[in-house]
Amino acid sequence: MRRPAPPALLAIVHSKPTLLTWITCDGVHIDPGSGKHTLLGVFSNIQARHFPVTHPLMVWFLTLTDCAAGPHQMRISMGTNPTQLQPLIERPFESQSPLHRINLINEIRNFTFPGPAEYSLLVEIDEEPLLATSVTVTTA
Repeated sequence: MRRPAPPALLAIVHSKPTLLTWITCDGVHIDPGSGKHTLLGVFSNIQARHFPVTHPLMVWFLTLTDCAAGPHQMRISMGTNPTQLQPLIERPFESQSPLHRINLINEIRNFTFPGPAEYSLLVEIDEEPLLATSVTVTTA
């Protein structure tokens, strides 16, 4: 069992949230006994023969740290134009302390990609940008 950090240490931790992990995969299994996460089918791009194409299920797995204790809001937005992204996921989460590592599992079901493109992604925590990346969708 983890011991809580001394209050003096928590008082000096005032950083913004840090993203430790960002992975796109087919699924995440959580072992009921240990709580360990197993990522299934990790991938970084999508190929299709015909468009539009509907991807049945993808998971965005994130690990965060340095989140101040208390409630937070995560938003993931996506689009082909980085200046006009549409929110895909908006969800609250809780942090016990800035020293905690928080795993967030985000399922995207039946998402339709209209055509091949570089789809920009923006991850925000409490309306502050944390990660700008992309998903590449190509013709097979």
